[in-house]
Amino acid sequence: MDLPGLSRTLENRKPIHQTNQQTEQSVIACVIIFSFSLQVRKVNLSKKESLTIMGYGGLEPELLANETLMREGQVIRSTTNQVYIHYRSLQQTNHGVFSLHYQAFLLSCPFPLSPESGGVTVTDIHPGGQAHFHCDPGFQVRGHEVATCVNTTQPHWSTPEPQCVAVSCGGWIRNATVGRILSPPPPSVSNHSNGNNLSCHWLIEAKEGHRLHLHFERIALDEDDDKLIVRSGNSSLSSPLFDSDLDDVPERGLLSESSTLYLELTADSSSIPLLLALRYEAFDDEHCWEPYMPHGNFSSSDITYQLGTTVTFTCSPGFVMEQGSGTIECVDPSNPHWNDSEPVCKALCGGELTEPLGTILSPDWPQSYSKGLDCVWQIHGNEEKRIELDVQILNIRHTDVLTVFDGRDLMSHVIGQYLGSRERFQVVSGGSEVTIQFQSDPDDSSFILSQGFLIHYREVEPNDTCPTLPKIDFGWISSSHSSPVRGSVLTYQCQPGYDISGSDIITCQWDLSWSSNPPTCVKVQQCPDPGEVVNGARSVRPEAGFAVGTVVRFSCNQGYQLEGPSQISCHGRDTGTPKWSDRSPKCVLKYDPCPNPGVPDNGYQTLYKHSYQAGETLRFFCYEGYELIGEVIISCVPGHPSQWNSPPPFCKGKGHYCLNIRVYTSLSSGLNIALAIILPIILVILLIGGIYIRSSISAIFLYFSHCSQ
Repeated sequence: MDLPGLSRTLENRKPIHQTNQQTEQSVIACVIIFSFSLQVRKVNLSKKESLTIMGYGGLEPELLANETLMREGQVIRSTTNQVYIHYRSLQQTNHGVFSLHYQAFLLSCPFPLSPESGGVTVTDIHPGGQAHFHCDPGFQVRGHEVATCVNTTQPHWSTPEPQCVAVSCGGWIRNATVGRILSPPPPSVSNHSNGNNLSCHWLIEAKEGHRLHLHFERIALDEDDDKLIVRSGNSSLSSPLFDSDLDDVPERGLLSESSTLYLELTADSSSIPLLLALRYEAFDDEHCWEPYMPHGNFSSSDITYQLGTTVTFTCSPGFVMEQGSGTIECVDPSNPHWNDSEPVCKALCGGELTEPLGTILSPDWPQSYSKGLDCVWQIHGNEEKRIELDVQILNIRHTDVLTVFDGRDLMSHVIGQYLGSRERFQVVSGGSEVTIQFQSDPDDSSFILSQGFLIHYREVEPNDTCPTLPKIDFGWISSSHSSPVRGSVLTYQCQPGYDISGSDIITCQWDLSWSSNPPTCVKVQQCPDPGEVVNGARSVRPEAGFAVGTVVRFSCNQGYQLEGPSQISCHGRDTGTPKWSDRSPKCVLKYDPCPNPGVPDNGYQTLYKHSYQAGETLRFFCYEGYELIGEVIISCVPGHPSQWNSPPPFCKGKGHYCLNIRVYTSLSSGLNIALAIILPIILVILLIGGIYIRSSISAIFLYFSHCSQ
């Protein structure tokens, strides 16, 4: 049933239907700008009854409460303008009872977050209200300065919160009161840069009769390439108060002699990131300047800091107070100043942190850390949250290590291990606890001072998947998991005719970032490399790559000859990848050919020619009525010179000559005696004669032997 009205009581005192399974559903809805709060006035249900309250109208239904979580007096509040109440019973009699009273209220947007180094003022958090963002002096708004609360089922701000970024290099600050000067943009995006160098000039001008105090919040300069000079005056000719090449960073800051300060910054793009944060404040002759204490707080007896004002300092958790007094006083009517310097809150080496947000610094920050440190910080958050680490500064030596563990001790999974210098980056834990360990090398003989690290942490809502990646054109993606959780692997493949550009396998890492950028499928416009030819050389025209139209010519070294085409060319195809016109040739050993051994009488050869290359074969045949005596096929054996592996055969007539010999031998046995004498002589000739004569006599012997059978 639908329940109209902005206030009403919903009760179940008796069954609605007498069936084995009874259900009562109610939907409370109203105009978009309203939502509901429900107060549980009474609830008494058996184990066979259920009561569920859901919030509808958002991105997905939200469970607000059920019978196991309800108690009398509890108030349930919806963030949308629809509430769904579902009662269900599995028993016919003795139903339980419940009573819910709902009241409509105006929906609102969440209060917007203030940008770092800035602030926000809100006219109204209900639909139609506006949030106005602003930045501190030295910063400018990047994004929309005004956001409006949009009237939807779940109201939200029309634009995301902007950022406050440092203003460009240099400038003239008139009527200065309180503000900051920060690191300018890198030279590549600065209009004031000259090549790879950076040169910036600031003029800070307070009202007449006022002086300026300059506090060094953060400073990291390359000692060889960067330089900062602060002058008391309004030009580069004024007397210097501070020169980074000559002076140490003043812990108490600098005081101008008049109402102006002139700052000069020169920097060269180097491996060490440029870091600069200076806070200036104007004050008159009857007041002291406002104290400044990073990573701590102070209380004052007079917020205008007149003579006689006392200020008491305390440090934030994880820091210890050093180099100053816990209480200072504004003294000296002729020249008002604090009787002591503000103390410094230095970072401790490790500790346990339980606040929902905070800061972790390298030991002794803002000074450099020392050798032989082993510091462990443990961050404990809400069980339903995750911890985000925003590593804003990381500038340690390459022999020192910063390790982040996803858990409460050093046996937990390692999210990341870092050394050296690195640009700002973020890391998100998989659970509600994080352990950070920093170790500095105790045996570094080349130890030099290093800036250290600055990490901001905060609790965030859980998000245990890597960002969703777009589909790949002309290809497809295979995933090891149904969703991109930690450890899931994406495998990319391309359609025929396309090649992968980039890594074909990427992994969702522990910090919920992909191991590399997704690849693309690029149309193949060239043939694969045909390879070098062994014992030869190749020439490619044109020389760059093997694009369609490329011709590759091959040649062989001396003593070798080509076996295959002397050149091949790359041809394109409408479908598929380009291909070569032929296979690449080979360079084989070059031998003298075998001469033709001659055609046997009453016979013939296949493929008659004057000479035959090494490895070629020759086949012999006899005419009808003749029989082939010897090898039918002979081969040309490579050498210098090449030779046939066997003498050529000959053709003899079938039965005619043998018949005459048989008749003759039957008439005279003297012929057999002659043969017995002649044959040994022939054998001696064979031993002395060449291969050809030996083979010929063998043929004659075979002939006679055959005929004598």
